[in-house]
Amino acid sequence: MASISDPQSQQDSFRLSMLLNDTRYRGLTFQFIALILIIFVMAYLGMNLVSNLATAGLTFSYDFLGDPAGYDINQALISYTSQSTHLRAAFVGVINTLLVALFGCITATIIGVTAGVLRLSKNWLVAKLMAVYVEAFRNVPVLIWILIIGTIVTISGANPRAFLTRGGSVEPESEMLFGAFAFTNRGFYSPAVNFGPGWIIVLLALIAGIVGAFLWRRHMRKTLYASGKLLPGWPTWIILIAPVVIAQLVLGSLSLSMPDVESNNFNIQGGTVIGKPFIALWLALSVYTGAFIAENVRAGIMAVSKGQTEAAAALGLRPRRVMNLVILPQALRVIIPPLISQYLNLTKNSSLAIAVGYADITATLGGITLNQTGKALECVLLLMLFYLVISLAISAIMNVYNASVALKER
Repeated sequence: MASISDPQSQQDSFRLSMLLNDTRYRGLTFQFIALILIIFVMAYLGMNLVSNLATAGLTFSYDFLGDPAGYDINQALISYTSQSTHLRAAFVGVINTLLVALFGCITATIIGVTAGVLRLSKNWLVAKLMAVYVEAFRNVPVLIWILIIGTIVTISGANPRAFLTRGGSVEPESEMLFGAFAFTNRGFYSPAVNFGPGWIIVLLALIAGIVGAFLWRRHMRKTLYASGKLLPGWPTWIILIAPVVIAQLVLGSLSLSMPDVESNNFNIQGGTVIGKPFIALWLALSVYTGAFIAENVRAGIMAVSKGQTEAAAALGLRPRRVMNLVILPQALRVIIPPLISQYLNLTKNSSLAIAVGYADITATLGGITLNQTGKALECVLLLMLFYLVISLAISAIMNVYNASVALKER
């Protein structure tokens, strides 16, 4: 008697032809073939590169990073001289890039949110002024704005000698703001913070204050949404500042060095000076990126149903409360994704810093170091790696925040 074969067992038995004929395996087969082709292409390009370098008498090496740089940098947050290594110069450029990117993102966000909200103002003049700002900065290349603002900043400011008192015999031509700040043709003078023993504790206290303030704001939001009770916002500032003040009073780790104008020198002594290249680049990137963020904010606010505003007003909430508690929390779900792109664009646009003489990573490693050593491939690869890492880090941090404000499904 002939036995009847099990259809399920015939279906489960694997045959090589199924790699192309069976839809369960066809996609994986093509992906594997594509991966093999990519590996062969990359290997061929790598071998071709090595061969061309050998033919030209060049070697791929990063030994040059240990050689003396031989050039000065106008702004360095870490100790640096012309005899420091190229690696040290690259670190200075990295820190300068991160500094202008951090301050630029913060300032651009403030400008963008303010302009985006004001564009929807019922005041015709205010709305039109914000529209002019947005359209003017969005439709002109960022390099042109960097050059324009850089020129304005460069020619602005009085001579430092105008602030000097010369021992009280001659009155100064210009007065320092609050006796501590002065904008001159050499830069912006301000008090300098001196770090003494125990400054790590003060830093940890600051971090604790930031975390505590964030948790309090989160508690305020949860309480409001759960019971409708609006908790006061002033404890946020106490939680933020109190740990730092207490740590400073106990340890006395931080002190201020004020700019000194009581001298017969030709320049202001003491304090710290913020260079004009940094100020120019920071302002240019902030106002330029702020115009794009303003449109993102306007689109996010308009995406919120008008009924939400009317319902909040019917409950007796003031317009400021309506914006802070009802509209913006919902608009953030639309604002955050494009905001991430604007932060990335600002960070990458900082590579134009050489236009105003600011020593970022592109100007140091990708500019002077590259020209001095001739190691174009090595320098460019390091630049690519830096911008890739910092861009991925910004995306990761903002994506975490985006997930926290996203609408949770039940």
